[in-house]
Amino acid sequence: MIKDEGSSSVTSSPLQFCHLLPSPGLGSPYPWMREPKSEERGLYLIQLLVACANHVAAGSLENANIGLEHISHLTSPDGDSMQRIVAYFTEALADRMLKSWPGLYRAFNSTKIVSVSEEILVQRLFFELCPFLKLAYVITNQAIFEAMEGEKMIHIIDLNSSQPAQMIDLLQTLSARPEGPPHLRITGIHEQKEVLEQMALRLTEEAEKLDIPFQFNPIVSKLENLDVESLRVKTGEALAVSAVLQLHSLLASDDDIHKRHSPSMSSHLQKLSLMNQRPLKDWLEKDSHNLLSMSPESALSPLSVSGSPKMGSFLSALWGLSPKVMVVTEQESNNNGFTLMERISEALFFYGALFDCLESTIPRTSIERQKVEKMLFGEEIKNIIACEGAERTERHEKLEKWILRLELAGFGRVPLSYQGMMQATRLLRQSHVFSGYKIKEENGCLIICWQDRPLFSVSAWRFRR
Repeated sequence: MIKDEGSSSVTSSPLQFCHLLPSPGLGSPYPWMREPKSEERGLYLIQLLVACANHVAAGSLENANIGLEHISHLTSPDGDSMQRIVAYFTEALADRMLKSWPGLYRAFNSTKIVSVSEEILVQRLFFELCPFLKLAYVITNQAIFEAMEGEKMIHIIDLNSSQPAQMIDLLQTLSARPEGPPHLRITGIHEQKEVLEQMALRLTEEAEKLDIPFQFNPIVSKLENLDVESLRVKTGEALAVSAVLQLHSLLASDDDIHKRHSPSMSSHLQKLSLMNQRPLKDWLEKDSHNLLSMSPESALSPLSVSGSPKMGSFLSALWGLSPKVMVVTEQESNNNGFTLMERISEALFFYGALFDCLESTIPRTSIERQKVEKMLFGEEIKNIIACEGAERTERHEKLEKWILRLELAGFGRVPLSYQGMMQATRLLRQSHVFSGYKIKEENGCLIICWQDRPLFSVSAWRFRR
């Protein structure tokens, strides 16, 4: 693990403590609040964070404020990985609290400017610092290449056309086919026109260099507003769809249908209160799994996968285009829970692993690392915790739900090939920096892991009558 000069010799990993999520005692909001020893700080921060989240969930904002103030003295966006992740979780809780006063919240955010160039920059930094996107692109491109064998006219729909690396690699692979390159058309979808213009320029240059007949069809649109007719799929074209970390945003909808069929917040907090009446030592020894087990990861009822009309209509529209292959990459995490506490407990595991990835390979003083943590991870954490309804777009769900959802939509699973897995494995072996990452096969799909923690899934699908 890389440590900077002057940093503490004691480091805390978020994953080290995520299975120890106690809640505070009753009465005083934080009866055990104190200054922790350095070796205790990680566990203590998790205790404070969960206690504070309970108060936010219960609407006890004054008690939550006490916790946030104390946490702010113990965390830092440039400290160890535990200090960093708790800093972003508390920022998200504060944002949720602020929304209790809509006028104040709007006033604080009225002049906020989101720069497109900064969004693209942080995505590129994530691509460079962590191998997840590289692996997803390699696996996706191999699946498309295999499905398109012998095809002379290929149309690829890229649901998030912002990263030229994936399509450049695919262009190079197709140009080396024994039967010669196909006529290739790429439809790129993005909500920013300038992003698509840059993609068109970069891909056209590459296609000319490789002497591949090529067209780029830009569509300026959010995925949720996409008009499928604008994709202009032509007769005789072999169609492929690339969906890298995009589909989950379509699950955003009015949450009323879910709330009517989910455990109430009061019953959730009642369970937590029963825990609070136990000594911490007993809780840690016997019931540390209880908080996490409240998250309904295995709830695979039809309601749980078909509650979003937006998702259903979108998948039906894609099915109607008869794709030869659609490759889906999604976060392997259940951050779409009904209640705040479910989402916090699951997000701590998921983002704890991501912060660990960076802690293990990138110096704490790295500006690039801080940008990824704040502008990408931090914003996603804020969306998961502070937002509700259609505003909450980071609705990550696990592979088992995506499998059921896509099968219900009429798609058939295409097992990912051994060749794809070997290409991804070779990529990891190219650098010692990637030594903690793993790829495993699961039911014909591939799971990308940090250590033994699954973080992203890649699955392939085809039109099925």
